[in-house]
Amino acid sequence: MPQPQQFWRRLDGKVVIVTGAGSQGAGFGTGKAISCLFAREGARVCLVDRERARAEETLTLIRAAGGDAFVCAADVTRAEDCARCVQETLERYGALHALVNNVGIGAGGGKLEQIDEALWDKVFDINLRSVYLMCRQAMPHLAAARGALVNIASIAGLRALGAPAYGSSKAALVQLTRELALVYGRDGVRANAIAPGHLFTPLVHGMLDEAARRRRSGIAPLGAEGDAWDVAAAALFLASDEARFISGTCLPVDGGVTATGALAMHEMMLKETQT
Repeated sequence: MPQPQQFWRRLDGKVVIVTGAGSQGAGFGTGKAISCLFAREGARVCLVDRERARAEETLTLIRAAGGDAFVCAADVTRAEDCARCVQETLERYGALHALVNNVGIGAGGGKLEQIDEALWDKVFDINLRSVYLMCRQAMPHLAAARGALVNIASIAGLRALGAPAYGSSKAALVQLTRELALVYGRDGVRANAIAPGHLFTPLVHGMLDEAARRRRSGIAPLGAEGDAWDVAAAALFLASDEARFISGTCLPVDGGVTATGALAMHEMMLKETQT
């Protein structure tokens, strides 16, 4: 979708932490887009990224648009770094209303004998353990604010895509989100996940040629690929008070891929090639 140009201050007065707030390359990855959109909608944002320079780029964009944010360089697979991010946010802004866990790594595909133990552990550390560690620090403060948790999962956690480590870690993240929705629901915390589908972002730029992009687009009923702003818009809704009665869900942002049977899409694509 085009970069949003109209804003309604839907997060006025809210304080948000976004992990993975920088982009790996030029353009907008999901964390960068989420951070910029949340700031334009009135949130004060803690920009968490292991690479300070990446988060600084996001910060520059936010400040240029009149927003309020700061950078917290951290490795969210380390408990002490997660504690520091939450503490610095509270010291600066005095509260915490939403946490967006966006950090992830897309490794661990193929047969199990091709995935060594170190890589398996790395995938789960980054994709799942980081969420546990951030939530462990943030949840008491989200409860105090009756706030919202948004975890960025993947359609690989809903359907098998040939990535045992990655897919399993994202499936576990979806289930963790449901568990947190239950455990913290009486505290007023809403916990939801987003499952992005095939996006074109800086992370995948250079990995796919035009033919590969067309194939990806073709398997979606909408016949298109998404981008970081599609995910950011969904995250904004789930973090806002408009989603006050939504918790424990996983929202696919995938052009309809997970709602469609493989055989049905195969037949549709065959018909398109024959016309």
